[in-house]
Amino acid sequence: MANSVAFLVALVCALSCAPVSFGGRVPAPPVAYLYPQFYEQSCPKALDIVKSVVAEAVAREPRMAASLLRLHFHDCFVKGCDASLLLDSSGTITSEKRAVPNRDSARGFEVIDEIKYALEKECPSTVSCADILALAARDSTALAGGPSWEVPLGRRDSTGASLSGANNNIPAPNNTFQTILTKFKLKGLDVVDMVALSGSHTIGNARCAVIRQRLYNQTGNGLPDVTLDPHYANQLRAGCPRSGGDQNLFVLDPVSQFTFDNSYFKNLLAYKGLLSSDEILFTNGGESAGLVKKFAASNEAFFEQFAKSMVNMGNILPLTGSQGEIRKRCRKINSY
Repeated sequence: MANSVAFLVALVCALSCAPVSFGGRVPAPPVAYLYPQFYEQSCPKALDIVKSVVAEAVAREPRMAASLLRLHFHDCFVKGCDASLLLDSSGTITSEKRAVPNRDSARGFEVIDEIKYALEKECPSTVSCADILALAARDSTALAGGPSWEVPLGRRDSTGASLSGANNNIPAPNNTFQTILTKFKLKGLDVVDMVALSGSHTIGNARCAVIRQRLYNQTGNGLPDVTLDPHYANQLRAGCPRSGGDQNLFVLDPVSQFTFDNSYFKNLLAYKGLLSSDEILFTNGGESAGLVKKFAASNEAFFEQFAKSMVNMGNILPLTGSQGEIRKRCRKINSY
């Protein structure tokens, strides 16, 4: 009898303590593990509420799908997926919204506020802002025609932000291939994740200020980057002069601006990647170029890997258990 009890105790411990993977690697073991059914009892309507608000926002403005997806990326790459990006400056907190990758470009915060307001009415102090970001990213992708996936849930919210982390850890449009890959690897992601997640640029826009270097002085002689199709470069130059027009917007994927598909990778094969950080995935050669060709040839292969890589990214250093807090307002910690 004693042996049977010991076996059952060991079995329960093994099942409750073992890491659970939902389509990918967990970069760093958190205190507790994320799982899709986290709110099944505490807030059963949570996922439907998020989806409904996101759908209304995207219906009002199709561009919002890309904006909400981008918020999740820019949050996870700083301190982990902890909604630190959503915090406004207050007290000792300097907002990550002021960082170069976010300033004048990160948007969709009002939609997150709207989701949080609806969830607080339904189940107060229950659903974290970090989980809202993860769910909104998934729902935005699906609404734009992309894949859907089960989102592991149970993240908690940070009580601080990191302006320096936002400035240094988020991959930049003019980073070298190795710099970008290093930034991914530091978060527990690999080259497959890097190429697949870059495919999110199949929707969304970039500002003239971001692409100017690619258009005029990448080579130091005032000419466009040699990896940019010259006819495409001329089209871009018409709306992005050497000076001025910094906020002029250009679609990342002119083939299917609001549709989440693999045309982004086809553009790279034609040397029509808007950002240097996009085109370099192909021109660098090696494994990344092979992945670009694979995803360009198969929308299904891209969708399958994108879903897996989004789960991988969502597993970056989540706060769980008693860590952090569940913010009542996503823009401020509860003590303010």
